[in-house]
Amino acid sequence: MDLPALQPGTLYLVATPIGNLEDITLRALRVLRECDIVAAEDTRHSGQLLKHFQISKPLLSYFQFNEAKRSEEIIERLRRGEKVALVTDAGSPGISDPGERVVKAAIAAGLRVESVPGPAALVAALTASGLPTDEFHFIGFLPHKSGQRRNKLESLKTVPGTLVIYESPYRIEKLLGELNGVFPERNVVLARELTKKFEEFLRGKPAELLALAQKRSLKGEFVVMVGPVAWETSRVEAEAGQGNS
Repeated sequence: MDLPALQPGTLYLVATPIGNLEDITLRALRVLRECDIVAAEDTRHSGQLLKHFQISKPLLSYFQFNEAKRSEEIIERLRRGEKVALVTDAGSPGISDPGERVVKAAIAAGLRVESVPGPAALVAALTASGLPTDEFHFIGFLPHKSGQRRNKLESLKTVPGTLVIYESPYRIEKLLGELNGVFPERNVVLARELTKKFEEFLRGKPAELLALAQKRSLKGEFVVMVGPVAWETSRVEAEAGQGNS
């Protein structure tokens, strides 16, 4: 089968592995091989990824604090007909990672943007969580300041569906304490080290998970999922009905 050639003047958003290198797609590898330049959140990290797959391409740094300047440069490259692949350290560009600004700029300039889908911690965690997936709300990272974090969580109490939050290992205890204050009766699932050797899913009420986190060191980036209150109620009622039958 003849594969379509990359289109000049196109920004390719290339998803990269979140841990296990086997998760990279054949299409992602082809785009990385055939593009003119790779814009990367961390050129050292992405350089290692390219080296692993024996790909040699010029790298351009593109991260939170130079997004505005680099977006302009990328737009100019696209206008000249270059094929630019945008990658982040892990997962899909633009999902709690740099990318949104340059995508908006490219669209505003009438340029072509193409997604090369692949690994995403959000999907990997949610589908294996056991919580409802028919409706979910992705929150990403909460604010750093305690008051703002609490306000954000309080605002989510009436939001239906499963809540999905990203958190670092340095603030996971803090988050579990906050969840215990706002959602004490909800079922929570912690997913850590996704697709890696020590991948783990921990399930329970916030207080139970907080006690666990205080006993053992939980490392790795976390996807924290909070089950919906309606689902909890219906599950309890169903179990009660079974007990009466």
